[in-house]
Formats: sequence, structure tokens, C-alpha cells
Amino acid sequence: MRYLCVIYDGEQTMAGMSKEEGEAFMGEYFAFTDGIKKSGHYIGGEALQPVATATSVRIRNGKLSTTAGPFAETKEQLGGYYLINARDLNDAIQVAAKTPSARTGAVEIRPIVEFDMPA
Repeated sequence: MRYLCVIYDGEQTMAGMSKEEGEAFMGEYFAFTDGIKKSGHYIGGEALQPVATATSVRIRNGKLSTTAGPFAETKEQLGGYYLINARDLNDAIQVAAKTPSARTGAVEIRPIVEFDMPA
């Protein structure tokens, strides 16, 4: 089964790290990614640019509007994701728990809906 592991962390956490701490933290991410690739869990994943680069799009009463930034102000920001294969939710939890941001923020796990689409 496929799961999306959505990573939330405070952007200020990284900004407050020394250069050495930041490099060590990112090194943990590189090692984590390598590990889930080797275990067969990895399907894909990406880090996101800071929340200040986000644009939210809405259509209300047929009119398009855009807003700089995310839709909601939160303590933790969406920083990236992993799309993984896991046997079940417990397996997905074990994978997500190894994500470095699980210690400093949160990792939300969501099962992917499998649609039967005509070819």
C-alpha cells in the first residue's frame, strides 16, 4: 500500500541551527532517504522551498485570487514529503518515525486512494 508522509517542521528550527548543526541534520535526511531506498519503501520525495515562496489559489464566486504564502498560519510548516510503499499503517509508522523531523516537528501519514482509472 502507498502512503504519503508529509513533513511538518518549524522553519525557524533550521534557521536557528549553526552551520554544523544544519549540515548534520541534512546528513540525517540523506542517510534516511538512502535507507528507505535500500529497504524498498521509497517511491519518491522532495523538499520544498520555504513557506514565503508559497502562493495560495482560490476561486470564489467565479473569480480567481492568489495570496502570497500558505493558506493557514501555523507553528509548523510543510517542508517536504516522502511517498512510500508499506505493508500496512504500522509499517508506514515505523518508516515515518525514522524521519529526522519526527524529533523536531511532525510527520503526517496518509494512505493513498487507489482509483481504478480507465486506460
